[in-house]
Amino acid sequence: MFRPLPAYIGLRYASGRRGDDSGALVSFISGLSMVGLILGVALMIVVMSIMNGFDRELRERILGIMPHATIYNRTDDVDWPDLRQVMLAKSAITGAAEVWQVNALARKGREVTPLLVQGVNPETITTVSSIAEHLPGGALAGLSADGAEAQIILGKGLADALGINAGERLTIVVPDTSRTGGRAAARLAGFRVLEVFHSGTALDQSLALVAWGEARALAGGQGGAGMQLRFDEMLQANQLLREALRDYSGTGFYGADWTRTHGNLYQAIQMSRNLVSLLVLLIIGIAAFNVVSTLVMVVIDKQGDIAILRTMGVTTSQILKTFVVQGALVGAVGSVIGAVLGVIASLGVTDLVALVERMLSVKFLTSDVYPVDYLPAELHWADVLLVTVAGFLLSLVATIYPATKASRVEPAVALRHE
Repeated sequence: MFRPLPAYIGLRYASGRRGDDSGALVSFISGLSMVGLILGVALMIVVMSIMNGFDRELRERILGIMPHATIYNRTDDVDWPDLRQVMLAKSAITGAAEVWQVNALARKGREVTPLLVQGVNPETITTVSSIAEHLPGGALAGLSADGAEAQIILGKGLADALGINAGERLTIVVPDTSRTGGRAAARLAGFRVLEVFHSGTALDQSLALVAWGEARALAGGQGGAGMQLRFDEMLQANQLLREALRDYSGTGFYGADWTRTHGNLYQAIQMSRNLVSLLVLLIIGIAAFNVVSTLVMVVIDKQGDIAILRTMGVTTSQILKTFVVQGALVGAVGSVIGAVLGVIASLGVTDLVALVERMLSVKFLTSDVYPVDYLPAELHWADVLLVTVAGFLLSLVATIYPATKASRVEPAVALRHE
């Protein structure tokens, strides 16, 4: 069977078949280099998958509940249903819903917590928000039951802070900027908790939903009314919002897109992904360049063999290729095994962390500190290919110096010491 000489000798050297102490030491160091490369590749794939998971949660979960943009007006004299139809006629807008937002306090007994009350229309809110996915069927419709007791839907974080469950009552307190007798007044309204939603995001800590009319009464004629919009291209929300408001210049309309409220979070995720990926890439680079020390020791250990091969007619090019093959084998095996382990770890890291949390009765991520209350992960095969190829190429580059050194061994000088 035909065996290219450099590949054949390189594979024999990589297998470390010599039984003496020198050969065992070289094999041990070569193994350590490969283990470092395996761990570096696997770790980078896991880190990139986790960052992809946070990016996905921001796009699909957080911005799935919150609108891509909201239009407001400086006056209350706006026909919001009519404006909604005008906005839906624009091709870039896929959903529109009227909203009335009120910053308030929720109180139950001695417990008080701030919250954002959104007055919504159950028939239109689903076009801009995925909040219905986190509620039992028909829960949103219960907000606008005519003649019924005022209902409110709370995020789980709010409900936990107040120690309240569905069916219980709470009081919403809205500060009044008007003055009564020289003192600041406040409006109070009682609500019964209709449902508690759990989205697993930071919105659980701040968002509450009521009927449009209830929010309007809470606002007491003050501002807060608006139109929530959803676009077909989330990342172009700022430009699309400006285009949507272009026809209303000078009419008191203004708007804000998701980059105002969650843009810093998005940028932080992207920056963290780039920085962490760079750090882990450096780890892979360090592991790959350990191949240099391994091959240098092999060159020193095999000088006699190299000299004999040279006297038998083996060219310097073949000697160089021999050690390139050995380094490439370490890089290929380490990168592939690391990629396999990284893929397995990425697919199971979310469940593994959840299992550890249950076993230790701790919560590593909470939505009042982090964007989500669990560790997300999303594996992209393009990332796996990129990391695997990068690990292999770095190992290949690391073979250049020791392989060149091996090709320059002088047979007479090497054999003099044998």
